[in-house]
Amino acid sequence: MNLIKLIEFLRHRQKTVIWIAGAVLALVVVLDAIPAMVDKEHAHTPPEHWPAFWAGFGFVACVVIILVSKWFGHLGIMTREDYYEDKPSVAPKGGHHD
Repeated sequence: MNLIKLIEFLRHRQKTVIWIAGAVLALVVVLDAIPAMVDKEHAHTPPEHWPAFWAGFGFVACVVIILVSKWFGHLGIMTREDYYEDKPSVAPKGGHHD
């Protein structure tokens, strides 16, 4: 199947895709809470024994990465959209001209 067709197929069924993804995530959290499903005997820290600790940790980490990236981008990396459009050429001051 062509990738563009797949993306369009999923985009037209966005609510269904979101529900399925949410159900899969909920299933993973539930399975993590069942002691027989996930071996936590060799966990290094007490929070690792909590159900869904790593799922929550990963989610919080992603949110922090996004927020820090947006903050960093607004400090000066991002520029206005018309930055590369034609500008009047200005000769440097006090320098020679080619």
